[in-house]
Amino acid sequence: MRSSPLKYALIVFLAGASYGIMATTVKFAYREGFAWTQVAASQACFGAFIFAAVLIVRRLFGARLQRLGLKQVLKLLGLGMTTCTTCLLYSFSLTMLPVSVAITLLFQFTWIGMVIQIATTRRAPKPAEIAALLVIIGGTFLASGVFEADLNPNLDPLGIVCGLLSAVSCAAFVYLSGRVETAVAPIQRGLVVCCGASLLALIACPDYFVSGALQAGIWKYGLVLGFFGLFAPVILFGIGTPHLPAGVSTIMASSELPAAILISVFVLQEAISALQGIGVVVILAGVVISQLPNLLRRADRPPRNSVAQ
Repeated sequence: MRSSPLKYALIVFLAGASYGIMATTVKFAYREGFAWTQVAASQACFGAFIFAAVLIVRRLFGARLQRLGLKQVLKLLGLGMTTCTTCLLYSFSLTMLPVSVAITLLFQFTWIGMVIQIATTRRAPKPAEIAALLVIIGGTFLASGVFEADLNPNLDPLGIVCGLLSAVSCAAFVYLSGRVETAVAPIQRGLVVCCGASLLALIACPDYFVSGALQAGIWKYGLVLGFFGLFAPVILFGIGTPHLPAGVSTIMASSELPAAILISVFVLQEAISALQGIGVVVILAGVVISQLPNLLRRADRPPRNSVAQ
């Protein structure tokens, strides 16, 4: 019996929401004076560390490792570099743009994911997917605070390009997560993915291990970012996205922004405006709209214990 698409949609929703804690964690790291390259390297390296630790424990309890060929390893390393690219581009854009603009640009990955779906499957999106996409884009502009920000009309063009490219790489990661070596055991797969992310991050921050950042305490932020920014989403996207169209996966992953706003409210005690609150509700409504066909299908399904009369 085929598993319900709703289950996999919820898994991808949780994967997106796990990214939500990153913004608050990064803010704490920046307050202590750590550079954006150091933060990105911490996320990648500690993500690999967590996967390695879990894999070692599983191995001690008798779990067997799969034999991976060079081609498989290279594909997974490339997948890791894709997600690290998103982190680097978005972090770099934040050095040149207001947060509201940078996050709005990043969240263009929702419609980019739909474009990828159309290009790869030659299938037109369903009406519910289109409606959900439009609702989520509108909610993103509201929730990001871009309408309320005091924006400089001369925004840095390089920052805008980096913000948009981060959206492209994010959509590519969500798409590839459901297609690159999904048969490999999740923990082993995740370790190789994180090794790819670490490789690119250390190229961006080559002095990471000798800079004194670890001794200064960046490790505590690295553990949080490694878990919520790589460990959880890599596993959850790997489980959920193979069972969903690429466009639906990116729609469900839009849970990141509402989660980030709610966490900033409860952890940083930041106030949100009425427009931002409405934006959060609108984004969540868009997620529900995308799943309406599945919800209605379940409602129409007769109970299992029903007997034909």
